[in-house]
Amino acid sequence: MTEAITQTPQIDHQRAVFPAGLALDSGAVIAPVTVAYRTYGTLNAQRSNAVLVCHALTGDQYVAERHPITGKPGWWEAVVGPGKSVDTDRYFVICANVLGGCMGSTGPAELMPPQAEPTPGASRPWGIDFPSITIRDMVRAQKLLVDHFGIARLLAVVGGSMGGMQVLEWAATYPEMVVAAAPIACAAYHSAQNIAFHEVGRAAIHGDPDWVGGRYWEDGRIPAKGLSVARMVAHITYLSEAALGRKFGRRLRGASALTFLEDVFEVESYLRHQGSTFVTRFDANSYLTITRAMDYFDMASEHGGDLPAAFRNTTTRFLVASFSSDWLFPTEESRALVRALNAAAANTSFIEISTDKGHDAFLLDEPVFHRALGGFLRGAAERVGV
Repeated sequence: MTEAITQTPQIDHQRAVFPAGLALDSGAVIAPVTVAYRTYGTLNAQRSNAVLVCHALTGDQYVAERHPITGKPGWWEAVVGPGKSVDTDRYFVICANVLGGCMGSTGPAELMPPQAEPTPGASRPWGIDFPSITIRDMVRAQKLLVDHFGIARLLAVVGGSMGGMQVLEWAATYPEMVVAAAPIACAAYHSAQNIAFHEVGRAAIHGDPDWVGGRYWEDGRIPAKGLSVARMVAHITYLSEAALGRKFGRRLRGASALTFLEDVFEVESYLRHQGSTFVTRFDANSYLTITRAMDYFDMASEHGGDLPAAFRNTTTRFLVASFSSDWLFPTEESRALVRALNAAAANTSFIEISTDKGHDAFLLDEPVFHRALGGFLRGAAERVGV
């Protein structure tokens, strides 16, 4: 029997629609394009205090407020807010749901425009027919939104994990628009190991009987088991062995000793919860689309195999941050990025935070990181008189 899952409710997201659409790296054109977003703080009269926050794979635009589906706090409320590192009393913060996402921006879960619909008069989601996208495509969609606000230059672009990839793409594609860039817990390419983990998740989705070739929406299905397993596998990579041991160890759920009668370890229960809650807010086709975009990401290959060439002659200032126990994007990959930035004569600062919290540390309570990011942004703001 198929697990009963509540469909994601319809949310009236704040959004901007761009009728001319967007030409993608794949050669496809999506028109119109919708970008769903949230803002925090006030844009100053000079439009010089805007900070774009880019979200990670399973994040969205609800960065610093209660999430409309889960009811949980925003994913970066520890960092974004009044008096915090990304100070909304000083900065105008924008966070957009990425192209291909499932929280209001154009993506597989959104309705196809009439001109793309193969059956005249029909109305259905893009689903499996949504074109392949890249991180650069996501950034191009965000630029449409930034232009919509009349912002000629962003004070900073900030993000972790996949968000960090977008930061790098912003700095390489629109260097004249970025005063400061903070790529956090990321790399200039997606490694073979990371691609392998993503493929396990995609295989789980494809193997779900409710996948039905990606057309599950036709009769209200959700490939919940496959999507849940994909989330569980990915979530393991966000943590460290030390963090898992500290939080769960070998403790059993509801028992003090093994009975060999369907005993459940606390870590198993935790992962099952992560998987089951994920399917209520995320679309499977979006997951496939976005993980592929991450896998395609390789900044050196975008510039003839020469990573420093991506940043040559840039005036953008960089803060590259990594975390000592992050094995998804290990510090050595951040150091390689720093070496490339140095080779390009970019103004670059680097910090490695000592922590046992793994990749997810950038989302958690890490005061040293918060102070470093806050100081970096204040320096950028003082540089341009904000």
